[in-house]
Amino acid sequence: MKRLRHRLIAAFLAATILPFAAATWIGASLLDRSLGYATTGELDRLSRTLEATVRQFYQREREALKQDALAGRTTPTIHAVADIARWPEPVRAFWHSGEAERFALSGPGGDHLDYLRRAGGEGPVSSVEAFSRDLRGIRMEQLSAELRQTRELVESIEGRDLRRGFTLTLLLLLGAAWLLSLAPLVFIAHRISQPIQQLTAALSAFAAGDWTRRLPVASEGKSARDEVGKALEAFNHMADQLRQQRERLVYLTQMASWQSLARKTAHELKNSLTPIRLTVEEIQARQPADRAFIDQAAQIVVSEIDALERRVRAFSEFASDPAVVLEAVDVNALVTERIALQRRVHPDTDFQVRLDPRRPLANAGADLVKGILTNLVQNAAEAAGAKGTVRIVTSSTDTYVLIDVHDSGPGLSAAASATLFEPTITFKKQGMGLGLSIAKKNAMLSNGDLSRLDGELGGAAFRVSLRRADAAIVAEWAS
Repeated sequence: MKRLRHRLIAAFLAATILPFAAATWIGASLLDRSLGYATTGELDRLSRTLEATVRQFYQREREALKQDALAGRTTPTIHAVADIARWPEPVRAFWHSGEAERFALSGPGGDHLDYLRRAGGEGPVSSVEAFSRDLRGIRMEQLSAELRQTRELVESIEGRDLRRGFTLTLLLLLGAAWLLSLAPLVFIAHRISQPIQQLTAALSAFAAGDWTRRLPVASEGKSARDEVGKALEAFNHMADQLRQQRERLVYLTQMASWQSLARKTAHELKNSLTPIRLTVEEIQARQPADRAFIDQAAQIVVSEIDALERRVRAFSEFASDPAVVLEAVDVNALVTERIALQRRVHPDTDFQVRLDPRRPLANAGADLVKGILTNLVQNAAEAAGAKGTVRIVTSSTDTYVLIDVHDSGPGLSAAASATLFEPTITFKKQGMGLGLSIAKKNAMLSNGDLSRLDGELGGAAFRVSLRRADAAIVAEWAS
C-alpha cells in the first residue's frame, strides 16, 4: 500500500509543480518590473541637482558677504590677539592656520556664514574680523550631511544586485510554502493508505481462510465517521455475516446428509415392519394352544413394532423440510403460550419468565419458533425435575430478538456439549436425539440460530437468535 501513498504524493506534486512554476515566473516578472519602476535613478538625479543648487547658493552667499565686508555694509566682530584665549575655536583655528581670509559656517546646523580675515598688522595689536551673515534658516551643515548620506545610499543601492536578491527571496518563500503544504499531504496520505493497507491485508487473509480476522475501528472521533472508518466497519460486519452464513451452510449441509440417511433408514424400516406385523397377527389368529402365551408374545412384538414406527415417523419428520413462511412473530406472546402449556405437564417445576418490555417482533416462521420453544422448554423442565427452576428471558438488539432458556438441572458434560446439535445423539432414556438438531435447523431456516450459553441457574442454557422485523413488516403486522 506504499504505492497508494506514493501515488497520492506524486499526484500532489504533478498538480502543484505547474502552478508553482507559473507563480514563480509571474512573481519574478512583477518584481523585476517593480524594481524597474524604482526611484533610485530619480533620487540620484534629485540629489545631484540639490547638491548643485546648494553649492551655487553657498557660493553666492560667500560673494555677497565678502562684498558687503569690503564695502563696509556690515559690521564685523573684532577678536583681538590679546584675548585669543577666549576666541571661538573656528576663529582660533583660522588664526593659527596663517590664512589671510576664510569662510566658515556657524550656528545650529550651520545656518550662519562667517567671513574671517586678519586685520591690524602684526603683534599684539593684530586682530581677526568676523563678518556674519544669516542664511535665512538654511542649515548648510545639516543639509550637506543629508546630501552625503543620500549619495551613499544611492551608491549602495546601485552596488547591490537587488533583482537577484529579491528573486532568490521570492523563490525561497514560495519553496517554503510549497514544502509546508507538502508535509500535511504526506501525513494525510499516510492516514489514508494505512487503513486501506490493513483492509487489503485483512481481505487477503479472509480469502485465504482466516475467518476470524477483524480490523480495529475507532470507537469515537472523526476517524470513526469518515469513509475509511465506515469501510473498516463494513468489512467487520461483512466478515461476521459471512462467518455466520458459512456456519449455517455447513450445518445445513450436514443436516441434508443426515436427512438423506434418515429417509433411507425410514424406508427400509417400513418395508420390514409391515410384514412382521402381519405375520405376528396371523400367528396369533392360527394358534389356539397356549393362547395366553401367544397373546403376550404378540403384544410384546406389536409394542416393539409401534416403538419402531414412532422412530420411523421421527426420522421422517427430521428428513422433511417444512415450508417456511417468514412473518412478524410476537416473541413474548409465543413464550407465554409455550410456558402455559408446559406448566400443565410439569406442575412441580418453577417457571420464571422475564419478558422484554419493548415487545420485540421477529421476522421468522411462527410454527418453527413454536417447535423450537416447545423443545427447549420441555428439555429444560425435564432436566430441572420436580422442584426445579426454568427461567426464560427475552431481549432484543438493533438486529436480533433473543430468547434465553435456563434450567437448574445437572448441566452438560464436555462430551455432550461437543456433539450437542448432532442428529441421532441422545442423552435421555426416552429421547430420539433429534430434538435439538431439528430446533437448530428450524432456527437457521428462520434466518436465525440456536446456540449454547453459560447457565444462570447452574444447569444448561440455550439462546435462540432471530432476525428482528423491519419497520415495513412491523407496520404490516400492526395493521
